[in-house]
Amino acid sequence: MREGSRAGRAVYAAAPVVVAALAHIGPAMTWLPELRRRRFPGLAGQGDAGHVALTFDDGPDPVSTPRVLDALDGLGVRATFFFLGENVALWPAVAGDAVRRGHELAVHGWSHGRPWLPSPGRDVREVLRAAHVVGEAAGQAPRWYRPPYGILTAGRWTAARRAGLRPVLWTAWGRDWREDATPASVRATVAAALRGGGTILLHDTDHTSAPGSWRATLGALPGIVRDCHEAGLEVGPLGRHGMTGTGADAAGGADGDTAGGRHWPGGCGDERGRRAVRDGADPP
Repeated sequence: MREGSRAGRAVYAAAPVVVAALAHIGPAMTWLPELRRRRFPGLAGQGDAGHVALTFDDGPDPVSTPRVLDALDGLGVRATFFFLGENVALWPAVAGDAVRRGHELAVHGWSHGRPWLPSPGRDVREVLRAAHVVGEAAGQAPRWYRPPYGILTAGRWTAARRAGLRPVLWTAWGRDWREDATPASVRATVAAALRGGGTILLHDTDHTSAPGSWRATLGALPGIVRDCHEAGLEVGPLGRHGMTGTGADAAGGADGDTAGGRHWPGGCGDERGRRAVRDGADPP
């Protein structure tokens, strides 16, 4: 009896900790692509059906970011850059150059840590700090927030709201952070998941990725943009993506299927697109 009583008290004492942990990490389920696309299209970055939002994470970087900016200049395309506050603080001139070239700056947090332990105060401080330095570089308050790894904990939701930022994740990514990424694999991986109205996630630096992986992104950009244009889709930043609402209701809205109907050539789960990813070949 005595042992059972002690066990019961231990469970009772641990219950608040378990509840707090679940409340902290529960919102991170929005990381799941299919759940996000169907239930939270605004959070997924679903916008106007005739437009694709091009976004980059983890910069700025004094070596790779200017190369990406040059490539975008050559393609006549503008994008949204989710910069880390600590990198903007180190290389403000690179961030400023992105603005001068017509790109949109957004907030990726202060650093690229994993948020498994609840720390709401830290989350708020770091997002506010990052929003401040990004805003200084941009010359205006940023609008968008994408947390590192796309993990939106309760603390990060609160932090975004306090900073006046709208969380936006993605509908398609290139897996361009991997050591084995190639221009062909990045392009094909994007193609396999993208449709009109979608948001692409790429990286303009290897700050938290395999060394030199940004070169695969650089090589994939012309093909990604060309495929979009051939599908009749405009490519641009989130600010021109036709997204409505604010950070408070960004996760709401209609089913994601209603936001974009035109499919990427050979993509959207198409078997040819999946085969291209496996084989490392250009998508059809």
